[in-house]
Amino acid sequence: MVGVMYGVYVKMKVKPIMIKQCLLSLIFLFNFILVTGQTDTKIKVPELDDSYSKTVQILENGKTDIDYKSFRESFTESKQFKIASEKRTEFRELTKAMYRQMSESKYDSIITTTKKLLSIDYTSMNAHKILRQTYKYIGDTMNAEKHKTIQFGLLKSIVNNGDGKSCENGWSVIQISEAYFILDMLGVELDNQRIAGGICDRMEVVDENGEKKIYYFEISNVFKGKEKLKNK
Repeated sequence: MVGVMYGVYVKMKVKPIMIKQCLLSLIFLFNFILVTGQTDTKIKVPELDDSYSKTVQILENGKTDIDYKSFRESFTESKQFKIASEKRTEFRELTKAMYRQMSESKYDSIITTTKKLLSIDYTSMNAHKILRQTYKYIGDTMNAEKHKTIQFGLLKSIVNNGDGKSCENGWSVIQISEAYFILDMLGVELDNQRIAGGICDRMEVVDENGEKKIYYFEISNVFKGKEKLKNK
């Protein structure tokens, strides 16, 4: 009788364990499909003999210990900067698609779209952020860490130079999108924007508590970039 009861007990004990193992296997398989399903889509490294293109290749190879300030500035010097300018509409539409895919939890599509964005502009902190968050969600920790390092490397190359509290100490950006990204990271909403001192963007914002603040972004490199586009 004891043996029969023990046998019943073992069967009852094994069943939930087996179910748990099956669920874990399914989750692993699902994540594996998500990761491997998008391997055909790669970030396209510009085939140009310049500093920007060479650095993109270095970063794609996983070597993330670089001078991110110089890398950002090299973008405006590269032919890819003009190509990216010509693809503004495509970049904008891809960004819209990315947010739509995020709302629908289409992780493989998000990865594909963010890679297309980075193929146009590898300095896009927003694309790196969304890509690393998606990789983290599906369990690809290696790629998540890689794009986290790149995202914060780009971010720190701006906010670690100046304090943003005056035009003299404004955060230097090469594209206005960098300023908007920083404001988003600070969790504030833009209320008013105007040029100050000729070379600064004065951003009046409101934080989550309703408190008004002002941040300054040095934009001389933005003007230089626009001039270079005119001359190319």
